[in-house]
Amino acid sequence: MPGREYDKVLDLAAEQFGYVTTAQVRARGVARDTIRKMAKRGTLERVSWGVYRLPTFPSSPYSEYMEASLWPAGVLGVISHESALTVRGLSDVNPSAIHITVPKHFRVRRGTPAHLVVHHAQLPDDEVTVFEGIPTTTVRRTIEDCHRAHLGPALLRQALNDAAREGHLNPSEVTELRRQILPGPKRGTNQ
Repeated sequence: MPGREYDKVLDLAAEQFGYVTTAQVRARGVARDTIRKMAKRGTLERVSWGVYRLPTFPSSPYSEYMEASLWPAGVLGVISHESALTVRGLSDVNPSAIHITVPKHFRVRRGTPAHLVVHHAQLPDDEVTVFEGIPTTTVRRTIEDCHRAHLGPALLRQALNDAAREGHLNPSEVTELRRQILPGPKRGTNQ
């Protein structure tokens, strides 16, 4: 029969699609040795340095994004760029890796998994939000990041249209973003 430590891990994992970090669990009063014992018994499954998953927890379409946001271990990674569009279902973008943004000062001291692309930026609080329990960049910041990363104009246009239709952006934001990032007709042409 699971004990109090397991209950603490389960409560946290339930908020994060089955994932927890060593630091989060320790902050809830679970000893490091207990975490190791849980992993050895198979109660927890180590997925990367400092990140564990309850193997009995049901998977979700959002699981991989939660895992990616916890991967940096020490800071919270924010789902960004094309991945933030995908999480929200904006445009037909289909990134081959999950994009996360971490603070500029954060340095990865171990190998980055092949399924992650790490960006460094200081994200102001008003450019980070939580979508389905996952930290993501706001829709506006996401579209601006995608533009800076040279996402094609057709996908940017689709993301803007989808964001407007879904109510993620107000009309003035859509107009401003269109002016900033979408190529317009050139002077002297009939486009």
